[in-house]
Amino acid sequence: MYERMTDKQTEPTIEEMTEYCAENAERFSLINDWLTNTAGTKPKVVFPYGNKYGWGIGHYKKKKLICNVFAEAGAFTVMLRLTNAQFEKIYRELQKYTQEYIDAKYPCGDGGWIHYRVTCQKHYEDILKLLEAKCL
Repeated sequence: MYERMTDKQTEPTIEEMTEYCAENAERFSLINDWLTNTAGTKPKVVFPYGNKYGWGIGHYKKKKLICNVFAEAGAFTVMLRLTNAQFEKIYRELQKYTQEYIDAKYPCGDGGWIHYRVTCQKHYEDILKLLEAKCL
């Protein structure tokens, strides 16, 4: 369940990654469009961290990584880092599912990394709030 695209020898197109997300394909497309058009990122198909992560779309502003969006069978995961202040500012607006990701974040400096899996509309709405806190 939620397998990633891990064949490093075959770079998928964005369309293939979108299809791979199955019932979450539209949300995968919408999140990438939002990052590009609203947040002003430059998307790039990447295989950044090895087979555990697989293929995804890296979103950059200049050369700074904003987030990675990894295609998964039936879902997708957004990997991003926020400061503690950014997390705290929106924490109470988020559903319990999202709060649990924040509570278990991988600490890094004044903040931390989360790997947020989107499987439904409520998750999509929360990841948008997190990305808005980072980008806008």
